[in-house]
Amino acid sequence: MGGLVHRNFDQPDETRPFEAGTGRLDLFNTEGGAVGRAVFEPGWRWSLHVKPLAGTDSCESAHNGYVVSGRMKLVMDDGESADLGPGEFVKIAPGHDAWVLGDEPCVVLDWTGYSDYAKPADG
Repeated sequence: MGGLVHRNFDQPDETRPFEAGTGRLDLFNTEGGAVGRAVFEPGWRWSLHVKPLAGTDSCESAHNGYVVSGRMKLVMDDGESADLGPGEFVKIAPGHDAWVLGDEPCVVLDWTGYSDYAKPADG
């Protein structure tokens, strides 16, 4: 592979839809691992719209990400929480729930936690 790679998320390697049409994950598979752009629509909540795909009680993916737009509430299994918004970097350990705040989609880029995210447990 050459010294420069550039891609557009409008043409991902894979798209994984969330339950009930509440968003999607656009994924690139790179030499360094998966890089994704998730679009979480208003009303999206991990425990409602990804949990059925993951088959776990809470999100077990670790994330290193950047919030491009919109707002999201994140609650760890131990109760620690944060409201995330545009321009923020976030590092999240496994064991959390999250949901969109407000009526604007929340767009998040993640370069560590999306390889198995929203992938059906049997897939």
